[in-house]
Amino acid sequence: MKVGILALQGAVQPHEEKLKELRVESVQVRYPEQLKEIRGIILPGGESTTMIHLLKLNQLWGPLKEFVQTQPTWGICAGSILLANEVTHPSQESLNALEITVERNSYGRQNESFIDTLVAGETWKTFSSDPKPIEGVFIRAPRIKKWSSNIQVVFEHRNEPVMVKKNHCLASTFHPELTDSSLIHKYFLTLCR
Repeated sequence: MKVGILALQGAVQPHEEKLKELRVESVQVRYPEQLKEIRGIILPGGESTTMIHLLKLNQLWGPLKEFVQTQPTWGICAGSILLANEVTHPSQESLNALEITVERNSYGRQNESFIDTLVAGETWKTFSSDPKPIEGVFIRAPRIKKWSSNIQVVFEHRNEPVMVKKNHCLASTFHPELTDSSLIHKYFLTLCR
């Protein structure tokens, strides 16, 4: 099985390391034809407006928009912004894959980044019996402000969803790739299989 990581801008290497640790081959996705060889894709953290510009420049915007409608996809931080059907602060276009409204840079600037323990939702509890708490690393993180009733909350922080799921699609506003645990990557791989 091959899992793609969007590699136009942002934190690619930490995801490659997690996948390698889990014995899964990764592909750095930069061109549309690469979508045919992968079973799922990670849209990493980075800068969402830059990513949109580069996706269009590489003729990847349309094919990726099509891919995320049916194939396992996980958006992290900027990636979650790309997946939302509405983006605010300021508004921008998106891949429209999840019925969520995301507010960009909602927690503040870089120096207001933080690490905290997350609360598992029922979706996570049915996947993992591991009692260890999951850590969330929030860096200029977006916030999920609204979500439809068919969105499952995987993790919360202070009673707000920070990781959500619908069918084959995941979005997290924090960075699991920057922690010691590979559990969330393992969870995504269950969607890819």
